[in-house]
Amino acid sequence: MIKHLLLAALLITTIAFVGCAHQQNPAAPEARELTALEKRLVESDNQFGLKLFREINQQEAATKNIFISPLSVSMALGMTLNGANGETQAAMEQTLELAGLTTEEINRSYQSLIELLTRLDPKVIFEIANSIWYRQEMTFEQSFIDVNQQYFDAVVKAVNFNDAETAAALMNAWVKDKTHGKISEIIKPEAIDWQTVMFLINAIYFKGTWTYEFKKEDTRDDLFTRLDGSQSPCKMMNLTGDLSYFETPSFQAVDLPYGNELFSMTIFLPAPPLGVDGLMEEFNQSNWEGWLSGFSEQAIELQFPKFTLEYELTMNDVLKALGMAIAFDKDWADFTRMYHGPERLFIDEVKHKTFVEVNEEGTEAAAVTSVEVGQTSAPSYKLMRVDRPFIFAIRDHHSQTILFMGKIVEPTSE
Repeated sequence: MIKHLLLAALLITTIAFVGCAHQQNPAAPEARELTALEKRLVESDNQFGLKLFREINQQEAATKNIFISPLSVSMALGMTLNGANGETQAAMEQTLELAGLTTEEINRSYQSLIELLTRLDPKVIFEIANSIWYRQEMTFEQSFIDVNQQYFDAVVKAVNFNDAETAAALMNAWVKDKTHGKISEIIKPEAIDWQTVMFLINAIYFKGTWTYEFKKEDTRDDLFTRLDGSQSPCKMMNLTGDLSYFETPSFQAVDLPYGNELFSMTIFLPAPPLGVDGLMEEFNQSNWEGWLSGFSEQAIELQFPKFTLEYELTMNDVLKALGMAIAFDKDWADFTRMYHGPERLFIDEVKHKTFVEVNEEGTEAAAVTSVEVGQTSAPSYKLMRVDRPFIFAIRDHHSQTILFMGKIVEPTSE
């Protein structure tokens, strides 16, 4: 008999921004220093996120917009990691850049980082919730349940999966509540069958305000140049003021803060002839840290397009390419720390879905990651005109955790 273990991790982010380019921002409360383990986890998460971003870009069509949440993928796989054993555990740790840390160190790092991020900025709402829903007639390793309750504060519930309609309604109600109504359904009843034995769901909700506002009256009709040189119409927002800015011969970059400036969106505009894909290949941990250290306040005129993007990707091939192939192998995967029985569990599918909308008021962004496991003189202003393909990241400004990353080759807006 073949059973499937289905784990779904959900990240929903809603960002609404209000502010003024020259408004004096109240001093932010002093955030505590990161522990050595937290710093190690942030570095690991960012290394994983950057290589994940590069690999997805290599596998996707060059003309396709991309938007992912490295934090969501990392957390989903981090929870799944607690059930992995042997070579499967080692491969997952290597892929997640967690090799060298013990399981307890990994879990304690996630626990303390979650606590830090959710309390970082009183002007930003950042909430994280986790849950485990398992087939009521099955017994899983208690240590697997306990560790997710202890470190991820997961709510654990036994569910009658034979009544798919009711089971889906229960989980979707939890999702809707934890995402403040922004996502009302992640699990369809038809997705639950006799092979389904568990869902793990992670939900993150983020709501903040722009520190500096884009004024609606300054938005103009404009043109955006695609990769092939053709142009498409766009709505170009405008912001002028002292902004955190950095440039190299390869790109211009600007950092737009939220709230008390402990979260931000960082925009990278590649210079020709390097282009957006050439710049993408330079996204590694060493360059990332060097770039972030180079930002300084400068008088900037920023022209930035409004855009809306929905993105979906099955990540199996990406994660296999990054070193996790054994976890997908029905004959060799080892998830015995999750379940002991005649059946062998393996990761059947990892899916990632995202949504982002950027406009004058701010940004709304959502990401869903599911892991399915189965058995077997104004002053003179420097101009940064984002009228060609660009890269952006939404990050925590204190720990530098990357929450989202995206590549826009054509901004689409309603």
